Amino acid sequence: MELGSLIGLVLGLVVLISSLLIQSDFNVGLMYVAYVDYVSVIIVIGGTIASTFIAYPMDRFLGSVKAFGKIFTPPKMNPQTAIVEIIELANLARREGILALEEKASLMEDVFLKKGIMLIVDGTDPELVRSILETEMAYIEARHSNSRGVWGFIASMAPSWGMLGTFVGLIFMLLNLDDPDALGPGMATALITTFYGAIVANYIALPVENKLKYFNDEEIVLKEILVEGMLSIQAGENPRIIEEKLKSFLAPSQRSNQNVDAAGSED
Repeated sequence: MELGSLIGLVLGLVVLISSLLIQSDFNVGLMYVAYVDYVSVIIVIGGTIASTFIAYPMDRFLGSVKAFGKIFTPPKMNPQTAIVEIIELANLARREGILALEEKASLMEDVFLKKGIMLIVDGTDPELVRSILETEMAYIEARHSNSRGVWGFIASMAPSWGMLGTFVGLIFMLLNLDDPDALGPGMATALITTFYGAIVANYIALPVENKLKYFNDEEIVLKEILVEGMLSIQAGENPRIIEEKLKSFLAPSQRSNQNVDAAGSED
């Protein structure tokens, strides 16, 4: 689990509620009256969802909602473990031949790696292997971009609907200037909707979009490592040369901790 996402959500909620309680002198009833407005919730949440339905197909919206859970689940394999696995496969291929990878591939959980190894075992031309795998990477990135785009759209729409709610509240207030009892609800709606819009955008939508982008970038780098590693195995390169080549994808600090011997074990 990605603890950063969980800690961020909990910490943001604690900061928000604590600040509202302090502002209300720790009077929960006063806080409820001052900061909870159901009309504002309907305007911001309902309006944002309505705009998203108009902007995107239903299946894409639902897919993006499901993608929210991915901020807690980073890719199972990281670049370091990918390099270790590639070197193990390279050593196996060097000892027993490319065909020996078929049995190993049948036990793999990573679908992308398994597909690439099976293409190599089948004797597919290296350029065709690269083309197939890079095409799959492109479509993976496109799907991820679609999910991020929905969250980015939500981040832009929520404050806009907050402003619309502000106009609604102000209009209601101005129409009832002669009725003091109507001024309070009108002003509350005018201000609280902007507040809710900012929360939806800056506490939920923008952070989710950014975390999904981070995980996407990490996954694409991982797959680039796998592609280069598999093609190097197919070319029959020395495992040590493959290791040094794949280390170029890592930051210098990560390279110093990445030490795989010729037998494929990690020091």
